[in-house]
Amino acid sequence: MNVAVDATKIPAPIFERSPGYWSSVFRRFRRDPVALFAAAVVGALVLLALFGPWLTPADPYKSSMLSRLKPIGTEGYPLGTDELGRDMLSRLMIGARLSLFMGITPVICAFVIGSSLGILAGYAGGAINTVIMRTIDVFYAFPSVLLAIALSGALGAGITNALLSLTIVFVPPIARVAESVTTQVRSRDFVEAARASGADAFTIVRVHVLGNVLGPIFVYSTSLIAVSMILASGLSFLGLGVKPPEPEWGLMLNTLRTAIYTQPWVAALPGAMIFITSISFNTLSDGLRSAMDVKQ
Repeated sequence: MNVAVDATKIPAPIFERSPGYWSSVFRRFRRDPVALFAAAVVGALVLLALFGPWLTPADPYKSSMLSRLKPIGTEGYPLGTDELGRDMLSRLMIGARLSLFMGITPVICAFVIGSSLGILAGYAGGAINTVIMRTIDVFYAFPSVLLAIALSGALGAGITNALLSLTIVFVPPIARVAESVTTQVRSRDFVEAARASGADAFTIVRVHVLGNVLGPIFVYSTSLIAVSMILASGLSFLGLGVKPPEPEWGLMLNTLRTAIYTQPWVAALPGAMIFITSISFNTLSDGLRSAMDVKQ
């Protein structure tokens, strides 16, 4: 699976935005009930990640072999227990922090690096564009899943190495989007006018280019958070990401795989959380893209 750049998910750059542009974006976004619901789910997950340690009903690390693999609805364990008798509700709540961190952090890092490379390539053009973009193209020879696994395997298991691997995976698609929208903005009349007035390249990029390209790049980057969470969970499932006993949804799926025949509903809970979170981020990204499209 390659992290391909889908042109339909990239909002067109809005040239010379009026002061009321962002208010109109917010107004259109509020009219999308599905996107609003997705935003509410994402907000709830973020709050859970921030305040989960103070809201858990039990110690997520406390094990009891006498209470292992309790079904959903057991008294004192509303979502059952895992293979070591730990409360699943508490572990899912605590796991939101690490799972979101593993999903969002690589995208943020890739956004900074990929945007910088793409904007530089798009504005400079010529040989600089060729060198940067042909180097980026090399990464497209490898499916994103295999590239993440290969990098994590070479660097070694652990959170830091997993984050580094995922960041490398997401830099190329973000750089491609950044280069594409920057190339469009570079040829606009207001950029040519600024260049003719004697403004230096740094000033033109800072004043005229960034405001028109960061929005589309940001919206596209939010669509990668779902992919990042799935890849991070996959690395943890394979033992290349988070290590036990830390509660992380992908790692919880790995440790509960042996219970799939005895307590399938309990074993499916981490996967359900990954699914809900991924769908919410994708829907939120689509809502933002539609709201930023002036043709809507």
